[in-house]
Amino acid sequence: MTRATLALPATADADAWASWVGERAASELAAARNLVRQVRDADTADPRSVLVLWDRAAGHLGNAAAMGSLLGNVHPDYSVRDLADGAEQDAHRLATEWSLDRGLYEVFAALDDAALVDDPLASRLLAKVRRDFQRSGVDRDDATRARLSEVQERITELDQEFGKAVRDDVRTIRVTPERLAGLPQDWLEAHPADEDGLVTVTTDYPDAVPTRMFARDQGVRRDISVAFLERGWPHTEPLLTEMFALRHELATTVGFPDWPSYDADVKMIGTGGAIPAFIDRIAAAAQGPMERDLAVLLERYRADFPDAEGIESYDAIHYQELVRAEQYDVDSQRVRTYFEFAKVRQGLLEVTGRLFGLEYRPLDVPVWHEEVTAYEVVAGDRVLGRIFLDLHPREGKYKHAAQFALTDGVAGEQLPEGVLVCNFSRGLMEHDHVTTLFHEFGHMLHHVLGGHGDWYRFAGVATEWDFVEAPSQMLEEWAWDAEVLRSFATDAAGEPIPADLVARMRAADDYGKGIYARTQMFYAAMSYWFHRDPADAAASGTQPRDLTERMVELQGRYAALPYLEGTHMFASFGHLGGYSSAYYTYMWSLVIAKDLFSAFDEDDLFDAEVAGRYRDRVLARGGEDDAANLVADFLGRPYSFDAYAAWLAR
Repeated sequence: MTRATLALPATADADAWASWVGERAASELAAARNLVRQVRDADTADPRSVLVLWDRAAGHLGNAAAMGSLLGNVHPDYSVRDLADGAEQDAHRLATEWSLDRGLYEVFAALDDAALVDDPLASRLLAKVRRDFQRSGVDRDDATRARLSEVQERITELDQEFGKAVRDDVRTIRVTPERLAGLPQDWLEAHPADEDGLVTVTTDYPDAVPTRMFARDQGVRRDISVAFLERGWPHTEPLLTEMFALRHELATTVGFPDWPSYDADVKMIGTGGAIPAFIDRIAAAAQGPMERDLAVLLERYRADFPDAEGIESYDAIHYQELVRAEQYDVDSQRVRTYFEFAKVRQGLLEVTGRLFGLEYRPLDVPVWHEEVTAYEVVAGDRVLGRIFLDLHPREGKYKHAAQFALTDGVAGEQLPEGVLVCNFSRGLMEHDHVTTLFHEFGHMLHHVLGGHGDWYRFAGVATEWDFVEAPSQMLEEWAWDAEVLRSFATDAAGEPIPADLVARMRAADDYGKGIYARTQMFYAAMSYWFHRDPADAAASGTQPRDLTERMVELQGRYAALPYLEGTHMFASFGHLGGYSSAYYTYMWSLVIAKDLFSAFDEDDLFDAEVAGRYRDRVLARGGEDDAANLVADFLGRPYSFDAYAAWLAR
């Protein structure tokens, strides 16, 4: 499996890419099948060699799936995206086939645990492999296993179709230029009126966010909010309804009461029932901060709408911005002038390079779009991996922000390669997008630094999925430090962002975190209950709740802001695919992230000892130990809720 670099096509021609996708998928799947044939005939007296064969087969399978997932979300040509989606489906289909193969399971069941007593990572891998087989339903009868295979394949298809529908559904509003008063001048210059005298505003983030934040015309704010919340509707509702039902069927068939219980079984949280308990704990902790935030917001809102009983959701972002400008002296349009995209990107590389002892060397290699940049990640004289930054929106591209694996890494066999996929402005950035960039790069660092162990199963972010956001959330802290920002955030005249402005930005950001926490708990509750409701319906002999009705109910219970009548936000809530019932992960991880950050000296965020210890004991370990143990090894104690509670209350 050793290779020097990923052999991407040397041309942007769609036919060349299409051929390459087919060839790479075929070669990787063939290599995987060959290794699994060797597993069947392997000498079980040598359990480690059997595990190596299985792990390397999974590595090849992962190469095919990762390539398919990435290019299905980023390639500019629809035909290539479609082929890539097919490659990902083929990889998932083969993984399902193996997981339900009783003969393969019996190979691992027969391995002697005692022979691995001096090899704790191999022993850990064997336990996880056996658990994977048991969770798949390998012990069920032939007919049941056949049905489980159908269910798994259909879930993959539904997840892909859901993601594709959200990705491709870009909605627009068209308004006269004067109705866009309040938006930044550079944004207005980039959006000239057409021959009809109208400006088109899309639901892509570089349009939707500043329009909702800065447009003075309430009607424009409402129209873009409705368009944004209606993406995917009505096409995705039946996809989601079927996906939730099939996940429930899968979970109950293999012995769990519901999908959240099945999913939580391999996460830090442990049980499905712990999810709503955690949601309610955070909601209770955020109640006071939310009420204070809303009181301030409503007071400002009533200055313009004296009879308002509450604030409309489509006005919230705009009026939160006014509160920050008027009460904290933070003008986001002025803040934007310090965050020119190219300087932010370079600053990110310099900051993380200094923090973790890394160098990023530009690479001249083929990429799928001219705006993608590539780098080799180097520590001393050692190449650690390669990264690709695909950071601007375009038609047919993934609409959110995420780090995609291209290859996982194993020492001596394959370097880790990762891709950052975001949708930022090509000019000036909101500071919120700067923190998002740091956040997503935290995943990239975890992927690259954790890709040098002995096993693909434990490479990079292969830890419990409700921990995976913690390292990226912690890296956001560097995007809030005045000295860090002043190293790259400069205005057109070259003047660095004033430290007192950063302090006011931080104070302004603290305003609204109660609203933020409750909004996140609404999303987490929706993620959980959409997946739990099929079990409750089955127990009562009724149909699962209507998704819109359930969403409105949960928004009323948890969210700080009211439902916008006639909208269907869940229809484009992409996390219902990949994160399924576990959107609570973001807040669970934030609790840990705040505790991890407490080990750093806020007056010296580049302390080499602390940063190196964090790099080596958390990031570089990947999934080699339970996340709680990795955190305790770094902190010198188990993680606690205290740092998060103090942050929320301040």
